[in-house]
Order: sequence, then C-alpha cells, then structure tokens
Amino acid sequence: MNRSALICGNCQTSRARGNRSLEISQKKLRQEVLERIKYVQTCVLAREICLLVRTNRAVLDPKDVREICLTISKLCKECGCDEASEMCRKAAETVGGDEAKYLEMCAQSCVKCGQARRPAPKNDADRYVT
Repeated sequence: MNRSALICGNCQTSRARGNRSLEISQKKLRQEVLERIKYVQTCVLAREICLLVRTNRAVLDPKDVREICLTISKLCKECGCDEASEMCRKAAETVGGDEAKYLEMCAQSCVKCGQARRPAPKNDADRYVT
C-alpha cells in the first residue's frame, strides 16, 4: 500500500497548500534576488567605476575619462537614475575642456546618485551567505 493512501484527505489538502505557499515564497525570493542582481550590475557597478575614475583621474587620459563617464551614464540610465545619468553625460562632454565645470558636474552627478544615499551593509555577514 502506498504511503499517500494512509494520509487522510485533509492532510493531503494541507500539504498541497503548504507546497503552493512554498512555491510562492520561492518565486518571490527569486524575483528579489534577480532585482538585487540587476541593481548590482547597474547601480553599484556605476558607483564603483565612478569612484575609481574620480580617485585616479590624474593618471587617465581625457579620452579614457570621457568614455568611462559615458558608460557610467548608460548604467545609471538603465537602472532608472535619469537625473544622475544626464549629469554624468554632461560631465563627460566637458572632459578635456573646462576642468572646474567637469568637476562640478561630476560632483552633482554623485550627489544625485541613489547608490550614494543607500546605507551600506553593517558587516560582511549581511552581504554574504556562509
């Protein structure tokens, strides 16, 4: 006799509801993970590249800075940060010209960046599964 035949109808119904609940939880968790990955691929990456360029600008050619800033602008646009994207694009256009204007526009773009306002995780345990 198979085991499921020994379980009453109410228990089977309860188990089916539990499986549906688990399925919904997995779908929700999957969606949250995919959203987090997209956020890291766009917003976090743009912010990290921006900080790297700003701290090492002296050793980069203006052409390099312009190309990188345009890439950052595209990443910002992709994640929905239109205002920061536009400021970064404008800053890229001024590279090699008016240095003060470039630095001002770059700073404004960083201020408008959503990643800059997001609190950092308190410790590594909050970021990684062990």
